[in-house]
Amino acid sequence: MVSVEISSGPALSAALDEWRKAIGGAHVSTASEDVRAAATATFPTTATVGAVLHPANREDVQLCLRIANRFGVPLYPISTGKNWGYGSRAPVRDAVILDLGRLNRIVDFDENLAYVTLEPGVTQRQLYQFLESQHSRLWMDATGASPDCSVVGNTLERGFGHTPMGDHCNHVCGFEVVLPSGECINTGFSRFPGGKVGPLSRWGTGPSVDGLFSQSNFGIVTRMTVWLMPAPDKHTAYFFQTEGGLADIVEALRPLRLTGAIRSVAHIANDYKVLSSSGQYPWSETAGRTPLSRETMARLRHELRLGRWNGSGCLYGTRGQVRESRSLLRRALDGKITRLQFIDEGKLNFLRMAEAPYRLITGRSDLSRALRLLPPLLGLMRGVPTEDFLPSAYWRKPQPPPAKPDPDSDGCGLLWCSPVAPSTGPHTSEVVDIGEDIALKHGFEPLISVSLVNERTTVSTIAITYDRRVQGEDAKAVSCYRELTEHLLARGYPPYRLNVSAMEYGRAGGHYMDVIRSLKQALDPNGILAPGRYE
Repeated sequence: MVSVEISSGPALSAALDEWRKAIGGAHVSTASEDVRAAATATFPTTATVGAVLHPANREDVQLCLRIANRFGVPLYPISTGKNWGYGSRAPVRDAVILDLGRLNRIVDFDENLAYVTLEPGVTQRQLYQFLESQHSRLWMDATGASPDCSVVGNTLERGFGHTPMGDHCNHVCGFEVVLPSGECINTGFSRFPGGKVGPLSRWGTGPSVDGLFSQSNFGIVTRMTVWLMPAPDKHTAYFFQTEGGLADIVEALRPLRLTGAIRSVAHIANDYKVLSSSGQYPWSETAGRTPLSRETMARLRHELRLGRWNGSGCLYGTRGQVRESRSLLRRALDGKITRLQFIDEGKLNFLRMAEAPYRLITGRSDLSRALRLLPPLLGLMRGVPTEDFLPSAYWRKPQPPPAKPDPDSDGCGLLWCSPVAPSTGPHTSEVVDIGEDIALKHGFEPLISVSLVNERTTVSTIAITYDRRVQGEDAKAVSCYRELTEHLLARGYPPYRLNVSAMEYGRAGGHYMDVIRSLKQALDPNGILAPGRYE
């Protein structure tokens, strides 16, 4: 590898001159506020950003890479840069940011075959609005992150959502990829000139290489086909609570996932996580002390009518299929939960009408609180992106979230630890017990959700949420994250995704990493594309 340090003035200066000629001076920024913002995340980072480039199309991306190779200046591509909790826009090592936000075209759409082909600047909001404008009967799968997150970016990080298409990487194909050299390839059947099935089949003929470009620095995906979900005849959300343990719930849900009675991602959140999703830290109840103890959380849980564990998901299909799935779910959870509710749009409207009389008769406000959470949750279950859960990043902030939240610039602290476990009660419980104990030990609330993303594994997302403007909190959070990750790895539960300051935790496997390094050397001999990322 022969890439230079970003601080090497002459090489960077010469490259900037060439980039300005190639893509226009207005799209090359070295302004201090721009490079500072690009290097800022929701946790401490150390890499320096030399400039920010804004190419407009694939050809611009190719030119930018060729210039980077000529001068040995590393580039770090981002889609929309809202990768909060994992690094936002910040690079792993010193680099110039290649912001792909202007590549925002939807280039192909087929209602009958249920797919859309788009560029990395296309956001969840843009795709949803496009489908609405087409009066489509197709749904996208949305994550609970910002509507302005990139669809392609989330997929390449192997993100997941809520519907039967929730495991995003399993429902894409036909990548257009610009290699570090500036050459362009198409994957799968899309590599055959005039081929008719590029957007329709994942594997193509011969070796399949799509996976090489997710969580890697082997190339820049400038186009991808995303499969969509036909709107079902019927869909009904389910919500349950339990004061018992998590193990029984996982054991009950796994057979339903394996048999297809539940076809979508099921989410189970602990009491801390639910509380953080609907408000900020209870400063008055705790007299300003942190963390929120288990005893105080138990009291608040009782007052707010939360469960120790709170599950949600959605049933999809014909009316008969949904009716049968409801029966199977009820039977599987019988004796293991304290409450199970099925809610669709009709029932939601009824609850809205009943809210005022309920509050008048009981004096309670828990229905009002539920009605704030239910619409965005039900929306996610049919592919409607929402901003309603972004304020959870402000959990430990002393002031409420601003009208236009920006966790990076607002000093929100957020680190995600996301271990994967076999979908059994003992394994999932072990992960959660480790997460809760270590988080509380370091002074953070264990904000944990467990997602049955597929039929055989769970992903536990453990949020370390804090206020970066409180002295010492950054160091505590990093220490907590590292102890969590190392302890979970030692127990056999690796993370499905890493943040930019923790890539060393992915360097396992001996000869496996030798293969990765060989591929990197072959594709990027100058080491100019996202150095340090998953390598």
